[in-house]
Amino acid sequence: MRTSIATVSLSGSLTEKLTAASRAGFDGVEIFENDLLASPLTPEEIRARCADLGLTIDLYQPMRDIEAVPADEFARNLRRARHKFELMRRLGADTVLVCSSVHPRAVDDDALAAEQLGQLADLAQDFGIRVAYEALAWGRHVNTYDHAWRIVEAADHPALGTCLDSFHILSRSSDLKDLEGIADIPGEKIFFLQLADAPLLAMDVLQWSRHYRCFPGQGGFDVAGLVRHVLRTGYDGPLSLEVFNDVFRQAEAGPTAVDALRSLLVLQEEAGRTTPPAPVVPTGVAFAELVTPDAGPVSAVLGALGFTRTARHRSKPVDLWQQGGARVLVNTQGSARRDGTGLAAIGLESPDPIGAAHRAEALLAPVLPRRRTPQDAPLDAVAAPDGTELFFCATDRPELPNWRADFTDTGHAEQGTGHAEQGTRDPGVTRIDHLALVQPWHHFDEATLFHRSVLGLHPQESVDVADPYGLMRSRAVTNPDGSVRIALSVGAAPTDDTVHAQHIALATDDVVAAARRFRESGGRLLPIPANYHDDLAARYEFADGELETYRELGILYDRDAYGEFRHCYTVTVGRVFFELVQRDGYRGYGAPNAPVRLAAQHIAR
Repeated sequence: MRTSIATVSLSGSLTEKLTAASRAGFDGVEIFENDLLASPLTPEEIRARCADLGLTIDLYQPMRDIEAVPADEFARNLRRARHKFELMRRLGADTVLVCSSVHPRAVDDDALAAEQLGQLADLAQDFGIRVAYEALAWGRHVNTYDHAWRIVEAADHPALGTCLDSFHILSRSSDLKDLEGIADIPGEKIFFLQLADAPLLAMDVLQWSRHYRCFPGQGGFDVAGLVRHVLRTGYDGPLSLEVFNDVFRQAEAGPTAVDALRSLLVLQEEAGRTTPPAPVVPTGVAFAELVTPDAGPVSAVLGALGFTRTARHRSKPVDLWQQGGARVLVNTQGSARRDGTGLAAIGLESPDPIGAAHRAEALLAPVLPRRRTPQDAPLDAVAAPDGTELFFCATDRPELPNWRADFTDTGHAEQGTGHAEQGTRDPGVTRIDHLALVQPWHHFDEATLFHRSVLGLHPQESVDVADPYGLMRSRAVTNPDGSVRIALSVGAAPTDDTVHAQHIALATDDVVAAARRFRESGGRLLPIPANYHDDLAARYEFADGELETYRELGILYDRDAYGEFRHCYTVTVGRVFFELVQRDGYRGYGAPNAPVRLAAQHIAR
């Protein structure tokens, strides 16, 4: 289907917005009136610019407070409309959006509304223009799609139809049964379809609409269900995005436009209109790659954690550190980085690496070029919204290229696990439990959609975590068995220095023994305030000496309906720290403890 985006959904000047929409691959745009009024270009120049960019102008919007008003007010409305229709003819736009009235003089009179909209349509028809009437969720008298349609139907004018808007419909009711009335609208009378998602918030609907809309798939609405209802009517117009969002208005237009188009590609797939390559859900974490200008500090931490440098890349300055099923690559090739050690790449075990790459490419994920020798394993990689490189890997599977074959063994045997005394748990690391990626402040919603749609991971509920200097939003994405867990988070503002903290969580069967081993090997654990453990004593009962051990080692504790969680942290190296976790059935990530951890990290800097 054709795709379109309202210029209000992007930041920048009108020219910048049009360029971003074209480069992303949109077919058309809705010109928002304020964008045109603020542009130095004439309507003719805007029309030519769109034509040069391969964009159609699908809608001009909005006209407000037109219908069901006293005669003197309506006469002024027709005068205003004539000027706008003349402008639209110069612009080359043939459809105008008319929102249901919020005017204080508007009356609750459907017959009058139909009569006046019919007169407006008469005037529009003289200019070759169609009028799409939309019910605002906060309209004074008309605030539902079916009410708007009854008025359009009563007017019975060929130049008058309705505009359906997913936000205005779904913000009033999330029950898909309430959408069944869409089937009563002939497809040819649906002149336009505007789409937006939103998080599920309990707040004034006008403020919700103006500040918190997002692209389909990033919020809590069933936008795909609504689209399926609309398409069954025979509607053949564009799928168009109209998103009012404070973050999008400040973010760079180009990446936002790409994210917007990706949302429509996924939406069409969910609505059954397209069949891109199917998602290939990763089955595990093959490795986490750290880039550092100096391998010494992070190598010391890995050694204290029980990792062994088992191999080195044949042609690149990359070392493989391994313990159990956990692998960490340390890459000094990016030594020009000034901000120290950072988590630069993740290797994801994939049942079909080529299929995973095709899926990513179809959904506009940038495929990254790689410099490799003829002997190197062919690994496909794409960039996540935060710049993290994601490799689709097959480890030790004879039928597929093995990234591990690019490494030469050092001859140092992996410490691994299995050295616990009889009757005790093994203190070694068994695997990577999860990875925490802190997103640039304007990429949080984009990251959720990316990991869900491109990688096929399931997003969990978003949570807010208190930081000493604001709030941090966090949302985890997982595969079905939890062997891949990625926690996405974002700081409160563009200048929030929490964007510098990423971490790798390592699973162990005995976090107490693992923490002791780390400390005895010279590692530094993050100190946790005594007040935290005093509070634990009030909240939970522990075995004799257990809480004292947690206090000594800086171990934090939580429990949910499924089990217990014990975890502790190393101090930060560059922009990365490690977490040791003992997960005994627990399904979360220790979110109640995050404020304490964040405060402790601020103090430790």
